[in-house]
Amino acid sequence: MVETTGHESVVDRVYHQIRGLIVSAGLKPGDQLPTESELVDLYGASRSTVRESLRLLEQEGTVHAVQGHGRFISASGALRVERPMTKYESITEVLTGLGYRVTSAVLEVTLGNANEEEAQALEIEPGAEVIRLLRIRYGDERPLVVSANTVPRLALPGPINHRDWSGSLTEALAAHGHYVNSALATISAVQLPEEWEQKYNLEGLGPWLLGTEVGLTRNNTRILYAKDFHLGSEITFSVVRRR
Repeated sequence: MVETTGHESVVDRVYHQIRGLIVSAGLKPGDQLPTESELVDLYGASRSTVRESLRLLEQEGTVHAVQGHGRFISASGALRVERPMTKYESITEVLTGLGYRVTSAVLEVTLGNANEEEAQALEIEPGAEVIRLLRIRYGDERPLVVSANTVPRLALPGPINHRDWSGSLTEALAAHGHYVNSALATISAVQLPEEWEQKYNLEGLGPWLLGTEVGLTRNNTRILYAKDFHLGSEITFSVVRRR
């Protein structure tokens, strides 16, 4: 189990702290990062936590390791990407990171049987029981994300009426041993379904950026199928392109 503080793991916290250090210290491509021992002392974290955080920075191309010499800022490490598409984040993390005060409205929570699309995404049998959750995430009281989530019924046992669905769905899954740490995602520009626009007073706000994701656990089990409609005028995603 990953140790956490609040809503993020200790590894994530140190990862963000090191990224912040790169910016605040004005480190440039070719500059050397502090050593693992120095980072352990600086952030009061274990060596294994610091090493895992550095591994994440290496994977995304921010730093590179030179055997026997340490870790250095890469050429792409100087590019500041605020909302990288390659980093898995919950909707709450995305909106909070953009500076919004986040609230949620639960529109529908239902039990049903997986249709062909859901069954294929989650690699379950068509007709298997699933939970469907429809919510609006507000940023500073403005509707910014409409989320339609599907999870296998077995992943969240117990009466659905006795659960608080306004909080983080990934945290609810983690509480039952399903730790979502990656996703297969596509992004497209769409309009909201007309029935949602009319039923939930969301007309005239489009276009929306539809992020369709399949959330994967650490052992690559498909546990969450999400369709998140991000208000296109307010939310963007960035990428660093490398040859």
